[in-house]
Amino acid sequence: VQLQASGGGLVQAGGSLRLSCAASGGIFSNLQMGWFRQAPGKEREFVGVIWSGGSTAYKDSVKGRFTISRDYDKRTMYLQMNSLKPEDTAVYYCAVPKYRRPSYSSPLNYDYWGQGTLVTVSS
Repeated sequence: VQLQASGGGLVQAGGSLRLSCAASGGIFSNLQMGWFRQAPGKEREFVGVIWSGGSTAYKDSVKGRFTISRDYDKRTMYLQMNSLKPEDTAVYYCAVPKYRRPSYSSPLNYDYWGQGTLVTVSS
């Protein structure tokens, strides 16, 4: 599986961005796909996940502001980010595990990673 993330940029606090993650290889409809982020000097952290059936889960601090979706025809996952805050500033990564594991929020359980896209939120 190869992943290509895009859509990052500079936005003011309160603004919106939509990130995309295009997948090649694998059976897209079967893929569990996650979003992670890493701020400077911090560890990579879970943002959200979408399973093959379309159900999702999110980090508490982004619930109600971020939404993950997927387009099966385009083999692309999206992260719609609204009401952005300066603390959302980070490099955002999409990731896929080789197989489903109990802990969907640990980056250690993901095997394929996109190259990351930088999101900067100014105050």
